[in-house]
Amino acid sequence: MRIIKYLLLLFLLSLVGLTVYVATQKGDFEVSKSSIIKTPRNTVFDYVNDYKNWETFGSWMDKENNIKFEYPSKTMGSGGYCSWESSAVDGNIKTYFVKENDSIFQKANFNSAKSDIFWTFKDTTGGTKVTVHTKGKMDVLTKIKTFFNGGISGVLSDAFEKSLRNLNKTLDYEIKTYSIKVNGIVQRSSGFCIKQTVSCRIKSVSKNIKIIMPRMVSFFKKNKLAMAGKPFILYDRYDVANDFVTFSVCIPTDKQVFISSGSDMTTGEIIPFTCLKTTLIGDYSHTAEAWSKAKKYIADNGLTQNFAGKYVEVYVKTIDDVKQTSKWITEIYIPVFPKVAVAKPAVVATTTVITPTESAPTPVETP
Repeated sequence: MRIIKYLLLLFLLSLVGLTVYVATQKGDFEVSKSSIIKTPRNTVFDYVNDYKNWETFGSWMDKENNIKFEYPSKTMGSGGYCSWESSAVDGNIKTYFVKENDSIFQKANFNSAKSDIFWTFKDTTGGTKVTVHTKGKMDVLTKIKTFFNGGISGVLSDAFEKSLRNLNKTLDYEIKTYSIKVNGIVQRSSGFCIKQTVSCRIKSVSKNIKIIMPRMVSFFKKNKLAMAGKPFILYDRYDVANDFVTFSVCIPTDKQVFISSGSDMTTGEIIPFTCLKTTLIGDYSHTAEAWSKAKKYIADNGLTQNFAGKYVEVYVKTIDDVKQTSKWITEIYIPVFPKVAVAKPAVVATTTVITPTESAPTPVETP
C-alpha cells in the first residue's frame, strides 16, 4: 500500500514538474504551409476572402465539434469578420488588409491564442500556389494542450495542410459542377422592392453584389421588414465598350415602403414584362455562359430583345441557404417581345352554280 502511495506521489510530482516546464517555455510560434490549388487565382482568392466559405474547408469544422458560427453583414474584404463557439473551441477572426487576387492579412483569436495570419496567392503551373503563414503567442493553457499533441507547430502544420487539401478538393468539385437550362418565355409579375443602386466597372460587379446584398438583408432584419421574395439584380445599363455598369441590388416587399431621405436605399417598383427565363445551378463564375446561352436561344428562335425592359438576375439559392456552390440557383430574365402568332388565311365559302344544258320540261295539266 505504501508503495502505491509513493508511486502516486511520484506521478503527481512529475505531472506538476512537467506542467511547470511547459508553462515556462516560450509561447511564441510561427508556421507556414503551401499547396497548389487546381483552380484559377481569382476564384481561389474570392473563395478564401469570404468567411462564409470557411465552413467548407476549415480543418476544425469537424461535425463532432458542433461549431456555431456568427456572421455580421460584412464577411469579406477589409473589415470582414466572423466568430464561432462550441463546447471545444471558440474564437473570432477579422480581416485588416486585402490586395485583390494577391494577399490577405487577418488577426485571429482561437481559444485565447492570438495570432496574425497572412495569405498569398500566386499563379503557377497547374493552378494557384496558396501559402498560409501565421505567427503569434500562446497562453499557458494552450501551451499545455498543444504540448501533448506534438507542440503548436505540429498542430498548426497539420491543420493548415488539411485545410488546403480540403480547399483544393472543394473548389475542384464545386466550381466544375454546374448546369444551365433555358426554361422558355415567362411573364414577370409586378410589385415593389427596396433597392440600392451602384455604378462600377464590369469586373467589380460581382464584388459589389457580395458586399451590398448582405447589407440589404441585414437592413430588412434590423427594421423587421418581411421579404416578399428572393433578392435580385436589376441591370439599368451594361456598357461593354466603355466598361461601365449601373445596377440595383433589390429585395421585393409585399407593399410600398417609404425610406427616409439621406439613405442610400430607395423604394422601387417592379414593372411586369415578358421575358426569357434561364436557370443556372452552380457557382456564379458560370453566369456569363448562362447569359450567352440565353441570347443564343433568342437568336435561334427568332425572338427580339426588348431593350426598354429590365434585365434581371434572381438569387433563388445562395450561400446563406447552402454552402456548396454547386447547389446555388440563379435565374436570369431577359426582356423580349412576345412572339406574334402568324394568322392562317381564312377559308372563303364558295357556291357552285350549275347551268342546265336543256330546258326543263313543261308541266302537263291533267284534268
